[in-house]
Amino acid sequence: MDWRDIPSLPSLRAFEAAARHGGFSAAARELNVTHAAIAQHVRALEKDLNLSLMVRIGRGMQLTPDGAYLSKEVSEGLSQIIAGVKSIRSKVEDRPLAVTVTPMFAESWLMPRMADFWQKHPDFGVTISASQDVVDMRRDDFDLAIRYGIGVWPDLSSEFLVHGDFVAVVAPSLIGDIKPKSVADLMHIPWYFTTSLRIYRRWAEENGLDTSVANVRFLETMSMVGAAVRSGVAASVMIHAMVEDDIKQGRLIAIQELENTGTGYHIVSLPGRDTQKVRVFRKWLLSQT
Repeated sequence: MDWRDIPSLPSLRAFEAAARHGGFSAAARELNVTHAAIAQHVRALEKDLNLSLMVRIGRGMQLTPDGAYLSKEVSEGLSQIIAGVKSIRSKVEDRPLAVTVTPMFAESWLMPRMADFWQKHPDFGVTISASQDVVDMRRDDFDLAIRYGIGVWPDLSSEFLVHGDFVAVVAPSLIGDIKPKSVADLMHIPWYFTTSLRIYRRWAEENGLDTSVANVRFLETMSMVGAAVRSGVAASVMIHAMVEDDIKQGRLIAIQELENTGTGYHIVSLPGRDTQKVRVFRKWLLSQT
């Protein structure tokens, strides 16, 4: 396609509206521009084509034979464009909302709350992809992501969801009658961490855990660590929001906390893709904090 063969699209759009309404004033109201702007676009189109398209008859405008022919062709072409855009928008609105999260966030925070969402929105489709991989939202066609960090990602919009404060936790069954006040009080029990997220182990070391002496083991994912801690085989450091319900229900004991780390979980989206479904799900997420 050679775009040099096509006059400016604003001029074609203004001409189509003027031809359909039989005048510049009604076209200007439809397109929310001035009468002069419509007239200028039509005259520019006539100049580009080197022929007359509309002539004044009394107080109105009338199409010339060339204008009538072009009006029909332009109207059909713009109608096809509108139909194509509407079809794509309909597909976006009809397909399930695609959300990407980490396995730990999905298991510990999101999924226990999804029953509330589906109760409020029973016909709302949501596809949740839980993966440790960093995805390209545009390439992989995700509508929303929930990411951990300080809230700044290039070319993406983000909104704070929950704090990322650390807490050392253990199941009551593992420590019996011991009342620990710090990480250092539990050097004698196993501690589990992941090999990929060293920040958790580093935080424990900075707060009294001597990893050269303590029984430290490593699992592949935080979901596995969380399952091990909840089952009572080890202690670990977790993000408070991921074990908040466990602590409230007494399934886990908070040994030691560190607040205001400056990090947290954020709702991340692509600029310009703020669909109705995105807005509904984002509003619900924020209501859960």
